[in-house]
Amino acid sequence: MAVSVETFFLDPSYEGTLQQQIQQQVIEAILAGRYRPGDRLPSSRGLAAHLGISRITVTLAYTDLVASDYLRARGRSGYYVSETAPRAPAFDLPRLDRGRDVDWSRSIGQRFAGHVGLVRPPDWRSYRYPFIYGQADATLFDHANWRQCALRALGRRDFEAMTSDCYDRDDPLLIEFITRHILPRRGIRARPSEVLLTLGAQNALWLSAQILLTQRRTAAMESPCYAGLREILALTRCKTLSVPVDADGLPPEAISPEVDVVYTTPSHHAPTNATMPLARRRKLLERAARDDFIVVEDDYEFEISFLNPPSPALKSLDESGRVIYIGSFSKSIFPGLRLGYLVAAEPFIREARALRALVLRHPPGHVQRTVAYFLSLGHYDAQINRTRQAYRRRRAVMEEAIRAHGLTVAGGGSSGGSSFWMRAPEGVDTSELAKRLLRRQVVIEPGRAFFPEGADNHRYYRLAYSSIRAERIPEGIRRIAEALR
Repeated sequence: MAVSVETFFLDPSYEGTLQQQIQQQVIEAILAGRYRPGDRLPSSRGLAAHLGISRITVTLAYTDLVASDYLRARGRSGYYVSETAPRAPAFDLPRLDRGRDVDWSRSIGQRFAGHVGLVRPPDWRSYRYPFIYGQADATLFDHANWRQCALRALGRRDFEAMTSDCYDRDDPLLIEFITRHILPRRGIRARPSEVLLTLGAQNALWLSAQILLTQRRTAAMESPCYAGLREILALTRCKTLSVPVDADGLPPEAISPEVDVVYTTPSHHAPTNATMPLARRRKLLERAARDDFIVVEDDYEFEISFLNPPSPALKSLDESGRVIYIGSFSKSIFPGLRLGYLVAAEPFIREARALRALVLRHPPGHVQRTVAYFLSLGHYDAQINRTRQAYRRRRAVMEEAIRAHGLTVAGGGSSGGSSFWMRAPEGVDTSELAKRLLRRQVVIEPGRAFFPEGADNHRYYRLAYSSIRAERIPEGIRRIAEALR
């Protein structure tokens, strides 16, 4: 039986190439049983004319499907569904019996979906003025060299590194580059046995909390703080203490002597952008040694320091091994990469490696090897330099617009970064403000999620310049100022 040419159509919203779209339609039809072994496909000429595309595009799609054993080519006859084409198993699916539905409200032992996270629309890219933090601007990324690194990682030489289940081990090339090039920039010296790759900083924070905290232990965190950290600590059922930050970040003297673990962002406080001075860092380490607590340092955005040189990491000043250091490539490469790392004493890394192996084994091998090449071939440093220059320009434009429209900066940071921490006038609820601004094509981040429940948090909001082009910033700020009036 021949397959009708009318069964093929092009979806304008499809994100791949025309060739990939044709391949996908044929594969889905074969797996679903609509095209059976021996069925003849439309001729490349006829299908190309029907779709209004080049004949070579159809021919290449068919050729790839032949290589994958979905199709067979018969000389002077055309293309047919292969007799040995992959097939999806067929099941006689029973009708659902609604009377046997599970009462999930009783069956779920612990709930994770109820926490209040950052408020941002899922389609934020469709808004004209997105002041969204932590998102990459694709125009700044070196896609060509990243693609070359990914293709190299796919080569035969690296095939084993990409496909093997390495259990609890990481890519030695990437670990070597981190220990020899990335960490020394923060003043940190570490052996490979003291470094563990993670699925971003979020995963690193979770690993640290699971290992260090129990119901009998106490953790201190900054207030305001990274919204995800509060939920991570809640999962451990430990006692938590919120320590209000000032213009210099976390004040060591405000930390209770009963704490077991302190979470801090000294180089670039989240979300106020405050940088902890060197003297305060030393005092924090002295407190840690005296009161016998561990410090977890989240060193995010240290690469994006363009106003002043970055301060040395807290870990670099640590002489007793009490600091657990968290780094990430999310801001410096792109957030969807989901790759970070932990640096700590070997006993901790050994436990973190074992826990990671139980949950996810290790980050994907191809991702690790691609990043290793991207870093070692110099593309990473070029990317950082390009990002710094762009952010410097955007920050200057935003700073001028904020000043011109009389908005209030609550914390701007002395090193750079990618955002401003803002305070609205008395009586303004920024959660409601954010909803109103969406109707005007402006996306901001209300500050409520950064504070503990019950705190006076309604007036704060964050404006990032990483996800918006410089020429759109002034109009976006004008609309915010107008909404506040």
